[in-house]
Amino acid sequence: MTPDNASQSLADFIQSSPTPFHAARSLAERLQAAGYQELDERDEWTLADGGRYFVLRNQSSLIAFSLGQSNALRNGIRMIGAHTDSPCLRVKPQPELTRHGLWQLGVEVYGGALLAPWFDRDLSLAGRVTCRDSGGQLHNLLLDFQRPIAVIPNLAIHLNRDVNGGFAVNAQTDLPPVLAHGIEPNRDLRALLANELTQQYPEREPLQVLDYELSFYDTQPPGVIGLDGDFLAAARLDNLLSCHAGLEALLRSDGKQACLLVCTDHEEVGSSSACGADGPFLEDVLARLLPDESERIRTIQRSVLVSADNAHAIHPNYADRHDGNHGPQLNAGPVIKINSNQRYATTSETAALFRHLCQQVDVPMQSFVVRSDMGCGSTIGPITSSRLGVRTVDIGAPTFAMHSIRELAGVRDVAYLQKVLTAFMDCEQV
Repeated sequence: MTPDNASQSLADFIQSSPTPFHAARSLAERLQAAGYQELDERDEWTLADGGRYFVLRNQSSLIAFSLGQSNALRNGIRMIGAHTDSPCLRVKPQPELTRHGLWQLGVEVYGGALLAPWFDRDLSLAGRVTCRDSGGQLHNLLLDFQRPIAVIPNLAIHLNRDVNGGFAVNAQTDLPPVLAHGIEPNRDLRALLANELTQQYPEREPLQVLDYELSFYDTQPPGVIGLDGDFLAAARLDNLLSCHAGLEALLRSDGKQACLLVCTDHEEVGSSSACGADGPFLEDVLARLLPDESERIRTIQRSVLVSADNAHAIHPNYADRHDGNHGPQLNAGPVIKINSNQRYATTSETAALFRHLCQQVDVPMQSFVVRSDMGCGSTIGPITSSRLGVRTVDIGAPTFAMHSIRELAGVRDVAYLQKVLTAFMDCEQV
């Protein structure tokens, strides 16, 4: 796939995935179109040799797997892991605020978000809404307003003269978005959601909204930018870029090896949930693939997990924030992430395997180690590795402005990552 095609495919995926629920649905739709069969965890599973399947949990996490040729599991499973969530602003349970003639919604910061870029953006609202029909049945429906319905206006510099010297954002008081004039009395979010659901699901009867998980997001679509079209600017590149690359690798693999893609929710808040990487989702699926515990352990010990999550590219205006020998550049290939304190799960063995794969398919690669006097982020890699005992390498595409409302990646890196991950899925010996 050319860099332009890879970036456009990723842009389309991001545009259709404003929340983890929508991202999981987008992944599921692509898998179904490619012939993957959906499984339900509440049912008995009958898996065929060479079968291709996927399963959802909480509508926000997904595991897809291809069993490969006969006895392929004996050679281990090629696993790619990523996460569906991104830092954002989540709507509170009782959010309605009417102040000074304006209607606002109270929000809670989800994850380690860069907050300043959220001001003065055209925002929309999306997520999952749980409703009840007239017969008392509950339904989980995905909702996306799609159009700009909110904004968080900055305070004019005339009223905050020192703002350019540093502005500490108060998440409670500074972030409630403005949605409308407060002229309409007793405006209610649940009534607004019910009306929107009626428009988005016209075949359904009117529904009573009981609860929701809603996030604001930037409506500006992804775009290829730069004088020579070198960069992809988009929301949620961390970590939809990796989810998309893993999906492309799975769908483009030759089908000979046993392959698995796991995209879990809640990474940005620690992964400790029923559908997060620190929960039992992956272990539950592997236990059903390989019911015999001894066989499962042997298979896992023959397997490798590529934990794919974006890496920090060296910013030309802040080069001193990187170790001098470990400053990844945009468009220079995927990054192997290393930390001796196990914030990343990479070992010399797994790093060597990834370097070997990159060399085999002519993909450049880079290394990242955080400065020794700075803290280090983490990924699902150490969590999954410690739960399963699987060999793991942490890698990712280099990006700028990680955790901003709009991030930046190199267009060539999108294609590079897809290419090497496909080679990993097809690798005969790991």
